[in-house]
Amino acid sequence: MLEAIIYCRVSTTKDSQETSLERQEQELVQWAKHNGAQIVEIIKEQQSGYEIEREGIFRILELIKSGKANSVFIQDETRIGRGNARIVLLHFLIKENAKIFSLHQGGELELSEGDTLVLQIISLVEEYQRKLRNMKISRGMRRALDKGFDPSRNLKNVNQAAGRDKIEVPIGEIIRLRQHKLTFQEIAATLRGLGYDVSKATVHRRYKEYEQSKDHTSQ
Repeated sequence: MLEAIIYCRVSTTKDSQETSLERQEQELVQWAKHNGAQIVEIIKEQQSGYEIEREGIFRILELIKSGKANSVFIQDETRIGRGNARIVLLHFLIKENAKIFSLHQGGELELSEGDTLVLQIISLVEEYQRKLRNMKISRGMRRALDKGFDPSRNLKNVNQAAGRDKIEVPIGEIIRLRQHKLTFQEIAATLRGLGYDVSKATVHRRYKEYEQSKDHTSQ
């Protein structure tokens, strides 16, 4: 079943645009119901399509990501956005398997060959980024193990699935791995591989806090 978001947008906040916004809503609601869609939410905004930071768009992403909606009904593809903002938002919706219905086209949105090619390139880049990230994690793990890192002895909840958020950051292991000359990036990659949701910046900050507390204690 289609669980639909009705999305209406005009580019300016002029009063003259209010009529267009209301007309979009009426036409899209009628069309969505004609297609048997259950309308989850109606979103209307007056903002430039070149802007990606739009409250309406954030709400669409939230509803799609949470599974509360699986389709978006728009007047035409320019309502989603223009320029790079349009491509980015289309990529997200397609990646989340959301259906996009264009009233102008009378059905599911059909992309041009150029847009399809760009979106394929973006997906390919993301896939290689994922592979590189996994390679960094594996490399950091190997270096850590070579330096005597023993996760079964030092880390809590090691048997939990990788990627699960953990509140505690193992400062003891950060210190020990740093003493073995691993970079902050390698330490972060190692801990992420074991399920600790930490970034290079977090590792660096915690280590600096340790260094500062050590200096304070010695004074």
